[in-house]
Amino acid sequence: MKTNTILELTVKNHSGVMMHVCSLFARRVFNVDGVLCLPTGDVTKSRLWLRVKEDLRLEQMILQLQKLEDVLAVRRHGASHAVFERIGEYFRE
Repeated sequence: MKTNTILELTVKNHSGVMMHVCSLFARRVFNVDGVLCLPTGDVTKSRLWLRVKEDLRLEQMILQLQKLEDVLAVRRHGASHAVFERIGEYFRE
């Protein structure tokens, strides 16, 4: 069974950024299990968290994300990153 990995992206804060990032995954047939995007204290930037399955292609996906003009930084976290754990609690019944 594949484990989850959290990708934390710092991106430019303007319309269309989410589409650019998600379309990169869609073109590579790489599923995104969770998405969260919020603005940072700097109004020109947003933070985007993606929950994806660990995959042999993930390193290549990270390299391609870093090439996108709107992506300023990419950080990789383990499956236990708190952001999705807290949000998941909200959606559980």
